[in-house]
Amino acid sequence: MARKKGKNIFLENIEILRAGAKGISIGKSPDGKTVLVKDAIPGDVVNVNVYKKKSSYLEGNAVEILKKSPYRIDPKCIHFGTCGGCKWQNMSYETQLKFKQDEVENNLQRIGGFHDLEITPILGSSEDYYYRNKLEYSFSNARWLTLEEIRNTEENYNRNALGFHIPGQWSKVLDIKECHLQAEPSNAIRLEAKRFANENGYEFYDLQNQEGFLRTMMIRSNLKGEIMVLVQLFKEDKEKREAFLQNLQDKFPQIVSLLYAINPKGNDSIYDLDVQIFSGQDFIMEEMEDLHFKIGPKSFYQTNPAQAYELYKITRDFADLKGDEVVYDLYTGTGTIAQFVSKKAKKVVGVEAVQEAIDAANANAERNNITNCTFYCGDMKDIFDDNFIEQNGMPDVIITDPPRDGMHKNVVETILRINAKRVVYVSCNSATQARDLELMKHQYEIKKVRPVDMFPQTHHVENVVLLERIDL
Repeated sequence: MARKKGKNIFLENIEILRAGAKGISIGKSPDGKTVLVKDAIPGDVVNVNVYKKKSSYLEGNAVEILKKSPYRIDPKCIHFGTCGGCKWQNMSYETQLKFKQDEVENNLQRIGGFHDLEITPILGSSEDYYYRNKLEYSFSNARWLTLEEIRNTEENYNRNALGFHIPGQWSKVLDIKECHLQAEPSNAIRLEAKRFANENGYEFYDLQNQEGFLRTMMIRSNLKGEIMVLVQLFKEDKEKREAFLQNLQDKFPQIVSLLYAINPKGNDSIYDLDVQIFSGQDFIMEEMEDLHFKIGPKSFYQTNPAQAYELYKITRDFADLKGDEVVYDLYTGTGTIAQFVSKKAKKVVGVEAVQEAIDAANANAERNNITNCTFYCGDMKDIFDDNFIEQNGMPDVIITDPPRDGMHKNVVETILRINAKRVVYVSCNSATQARDLELMKHQYEIKKVRPVDMFPQTHHVENVVLLERIDL
């Protein structure tokens, strides 16, 4: 039933049928329109307040759950529903995997036009909590208040916070008491940083007026339990800085890299900052089989390292290298996949548009004594001219791992022109992947598909597809 409620449409008894993109669930209105619903999961029956009306769909919030889904569980985190992360914590992990598998299948069918594909069951993460190796927290003097706190006008609350930004309200920060994404001592470090700062009268950053002292804190870890902490300060105060950092060093011997940067800019990006060492070294090391990767404060590395190893093994398996192949690794980043497959290839050529990433790839290859990897910085839609291919050889296998937007159509055209025997397409967005695969279907046939869950408690899913040239 649908009825007006002020200017909005109010839908009653909407059954949520399936999970949609970006964590939004999908139901049907009484007149058959698609309804995109926030704050609900498949199997719920809800009342929906519609805030957007289009010709083909409606979008709204679930304002009342009339019947709970059998898939519902109690969220583990006390911040669930306010914090912007882990939006699927109210579903069992087995259910999350089911809907991620469904999303990959639906996108390949609906967008790519691929039917009757045999898709291998999704590979779940061995850890559905405490799997991240990096979290970034913000200091703020404008803590997000609960409704109870807002109504209690007589209480003078401490507004300092160290936590995550409220979705859609960047100037407000949710003070995090616990987070289940990164293993200890991550929580302990954050809580100790806040305690010391409050007890010693340190200024937490004012996001609106851009003033204060403590600004952000990044915690990185490796699988051995070593910790890197980087603190951004809005301004220099040597005495306060040293006292704050020394306290962290004294309390947490696991911190092998304690860094700081002065950041008076209008944003928190570290990439143009001069990062200084307070104690230890300016990196931590991560290992994968016999490879060692140096991770600095500005380095990109997969945030679920244990599952990244599984993803790379699937990629290497799909490539089916015998030892005499030339491999092109597109969107190579810091060259982790390229180096991971290199011992089974004659030669690997990595291409990436960011020079800093290429520098890191070369440094890692040198560290790992890999001599059959070559890395180039350039725009992939332009770089593969005749001279490049003559210099590096025609590839037998192409591995491509683009960002969420997928590949530029010119890159797709270049892959088709090169006409390698096999293409392994790794994607963090199966919708744009399906779009790209549809452009290649006249020349390549899908042979294998394997979804991989890199981010439990969220809607995100990776997918690996093996393509073989049709004329083989």
